[in-house]
Amino acid sequence: MAGGADDKAEHKYDMIDSGDAQLVAQGHKVYMKECASCHGKSLKGQANWQQRQPDGLLLAPPHDETGHTWHHPDGHLFRLVKDGVGALISPNYVSSMTPYKDRLSDRDIAASIAYIKSRWPKKIRERQGKITQSAIANQSQ
Repeated sequence: MAGGADDKAEHKYDMIDSGDAQLVAQGHKVYMKECASCHGKSLKGQANWQQRQPDGLLLAPPHDETGHTWHHPDGHLFRLVKDGVGALISPNYVSSMTPYKDRLSDRDIAASIAYIKSRWPKKIRERQGKITQSAIANQSQ
């Protein structure tokens, strides 16, 4: 049912607050445990992340301001972590990053994104906020 409880639940994490200190602290713990081994403790990603490996896969991209994470709206980032890259690009897309829907709660996923966003410079956070607001506005049209 459009506009019902399921629709609201689906879009609950379309706007993730990186100014929520408690959420960011939770996200720091989640990120260090679940993400840092590939994306780096300082969010720098893996070297040569833009070059496909012999197996066709890409390495983990940076999540700091040098990467492309901030080019995407919050809801997109949330769904990418929860359901995997293939869920957003193509069911046949293969990624070395597996979906986290069976490993992390929705709140933990949102918290990890809040932590990542909190590390960006203010100007990048503002730009990404506009991208997120635009995506939300487009959903309601």
